[in-house]
Amino acid sequence: MEKEFKIGKDCIGVGCGALIFNKKNEVLLMKRSKNAKNQAGWWSQPGGAVDFNEKAVVATKREIKEELGIEIDIWAQVPHIDHVLKKENQHWMAIPFLAKIKKGVPKIMELEKCDEIGWFSLKKLPRKLSQTTRETIGSYLKKRYIKL
Repeated sequence: MEKEFKIGKDCIGVGCGALIFNKKNEVLLMKRSKNAKNQAGWWSQPGGAVDFNEKAVVATKREIKEELGIEIDIWAQVPHIDHVLKKENQHWMAIPFLAKIKKGVPKIMELEKCDEIGWFSLKKLPRKLSQTTRETIGSYLKKRYIKL
């Protein structure tokens, strides 16, 4: 019987995501459910895995449409993040972006992966914030991003 190959465990996975801002400069975060690939119970920016032959910008827009039912405008890219989860034996390279909503109202589309969503001020963020989200916010605040 062949072993199932798992991205992020058997090889480095490539992830993507976007820190989505509203007009109040709040960010949209998702609370990961117990069924998420990793970091269950933690808040994170929306995103997911980049598929083979898919550009990171396209993957980010696709993932956010699948997760939240919205279309986004990506306006900047922040430095990549080496996301090593030693306890979960996973390694991901995350490519994060900064975005705003182009069309739609965010709602949970994948109930099995997300427990709740919410808008948060950068001064009042949840305690259990994923590494990728923390680092994306840090890059944004330090103006370490490339406008697209």
